[in-house]
Amino acid sequence: MRRRYLVVLLSVLALLTPAVPAAAADDLLERLEAIPGLTVVSQSAPQGYRFFVMTYRQPSDHRHPAQGTFEQRLTLLHRSSIAPVVLATGGYGLSANPQPGRTEPTALLDANQVSVEHRFFTPSRPQNADWSDLTIWQEATDEHRIVQALKGVYGGRWIQTGASKGGMTSVYHRRFYPRDIDGVVAYVAPNDAINPLDGAYDRFFATVGPADCRAALDAVQKEALRRRDRLVPLLEADASANGWTFTRTLGTADRSFELTVLDTVWAYWQYSSAADCPSVPTATATDADLYAWIDSVAGWSFYTDQGLDYYTPYYYQAATQLGWPDLRFDHLRGLRRYPGLYAPNSTLPASLRSPHNPLPMLDVDHWVRTSSERMLFIYGQNDPWSAEQFTPSGRDSFRYVAPGANHGANIARLTPADATAATETLRRWAAAPATTARQATAALPHEDMLPTRGLSVR
Repeated sequence: MRRRYLVVLLSVLALLTPAVPAAAADDLLERLEAIPGLTVVSQSAPQGYRFFVMTYRQPSDHRHPAQGTFEQRLTLLHRSSIAPVVLATGGYGLSANPQPGRTEPTALLDANQVSVEHRFFTPSRPQNADWSDLTIWQEATDEHRIVQALKGVYGGRWIQTGASKGGMTSVYHRRFYPRDIDGVVAYVAPNDAINPLDGAYDRFFATVGPADCRAALDAVQKEALRRRDRLVPLLEADASANGWTFTRTLGTADRSFELTVLDTVWAYWQYSSAADCPSVPTATATDADLYAWIDSVAGWSFYTDQGLDYYTPYYYQAATQLGWPDLRFDHLRGLRRYPGLYAPNSTLPASLRSPHNPLPMLDVDHWVRTSSERMLFIYGQNDPWSAEQFTPSGRDSFRYVAPGANHGANIARLTPADATAATETLRRWAAAPATTARQATAALPHEDMLPTRGLSVR
């Protein structure tokens, strides 16, 4: 009797439960594969999500689409077709083997996330690439096409985000295609509106942190350049042991040495803090200790052909459009050998060295100040890249500075009041409820959207 009752009960429950088609679990995959030009390379199922690695076919030149295409890599972290979507633009390449993770806006909104590899970062580079196709408009148009293709799958609000060069890239997309996205969160995005007027950077280094720490860092640079004849052989020995070369870019180990020393104080404040000041070597440090400390901060391997190869697209963009910090280095007068070395063309192969066009940054700066809407800028008080900032318009746009923060500044590092205001703004733009974080996704790692070496380069 009890068995018959159980059978009847289960039958009733089955009638009340909507049938799920056998193909329902693959509906998302089918919709993605139906998008022209989109290829799903792999997929996995992290807790609470589905994760796809994909490519999307893009014209090498959007103004002349018949002249060839390339496959641009992107990833999709899918939660729900009705949840908001965060478009994450790192400004560089994706990892060789992309893994699921969440940016801060994705976590705050419990959103889907689309992460895009910037054009010309390998493997998202056309064969026989025409480097004149590497512009902020071409990349913005790449992202525009991706957003339009995926809006057929996701009907919710879209928020774009990025840090450092990725933050800049987010701004440029918003500039050219303001209707694609419902709001932008740009982290530590430099704004070099007028490239030669870089006094803001010199003022930053004259005031950042404690005075004794600034003096110690300046002394390290002076001492290293004074010991050039003893330290350059250490670099040459490292280069020989590790297979580093200098011929394609900087030319010599001596030029690489000087550029690394010039970059040391910048790299220190980008990645470290005032709490690390006791680690700065004194003038009595041994050659080995001085060399090792600079290596730990700036990395002697970076300004080599091998270290620079990955960053070639960034340097080309900096030289042609983005601009770069042009510091005076007054405290190093008489110790430098190579005027003009601290510039992106120094680190490019000779065939890619190009003149700078100031118009794109002037245009973007003016548009952000006067016409942009729903732009949120986050900067770090002690971050050198935050010395030249975007000034948002009064159109539902905001700027916050995280006290004492370096290049890793984010909403979580703002003052409690600012963090609350920024989070509420973001959720309002995304039409997301006030409480969105789910325990089921807590295991996914945080993505700060910054490459290891980041923008501590010219």
